[in-house]
Amino acid sequence: MKRIFLVAIPVLCAALGAGYSLGQAPADPPDPLGLSPSAASASIPEPGPVVLDWVPPALAQLSTQAAVKSSFTLDRAMLAAAAGLMQGSDADFNHAINKLDGVSVHLLRFGAEGMADPAMVAAVREAYHLRGWKHVVTTTNSGTPLHNGVTDVWLVMDGANLRGAVVLAETPKSLTLVTVAGNLSPADLLHLRGHFGIPRFEGDNLKGAQIQ
Repeated sequence: MKRIFLVAIPVLCAALGAGYSLGQAPADPPDPLGLSPSAASASIPEPGPVVLDWVPPALAQLSTQAAVKSSFTLDRAMLAAAAGLMQGSDADFNHAINKLDGVSVHLLRFGAEGMADPAMVAAVREAYHLRGWKHVVTTTNSGTPLHNGVTDVWLVMDGANLRGAVVLAETPKSLTLVTVAGNLSPADLLHLRGHFGIPRFEGDNLKGAQIQ
């Protein structure tokens, strides 16, 4: 455990500085969502528990195309230790981090001539829709070529609070997927922006979202 902790903290600090029939019938064609045709056509299920180590299969396929990839998961104890290393953090951020059970981050960077396959990125988005997660925010940043991209946010709700959230940030040369689990409010998620790989997306739609 100590060895894992020592490895995870430097990776976390780097992320803070920036932001997966048998039978005689023929086999079905590859499914980037990891769903059978019958499952894909079924009604959207009730959102299940937030599993930090689950990612859409399409993201795993994209990782094989990435020039650089980095993934890590921090549990509650590791998050508390990491927060202790962050000087000058405000009270709202400290309150939010104390309500987290864990965070997982997957960062893919593509080469100078490469970019994420749009069909695979669309499959990542569709996977959360099919799992019943609530899509509440899509923001587009076109300020500079470096930060040009799209950010999506999905939530799993428990009454008025969050059981978890996923933030997907896409730029022409990178893809970042962050999953958080805990007992949060939408405002807590906003206070976590800019930390643990979560980009500083616009929060107006999240604060005003009518979530059942």
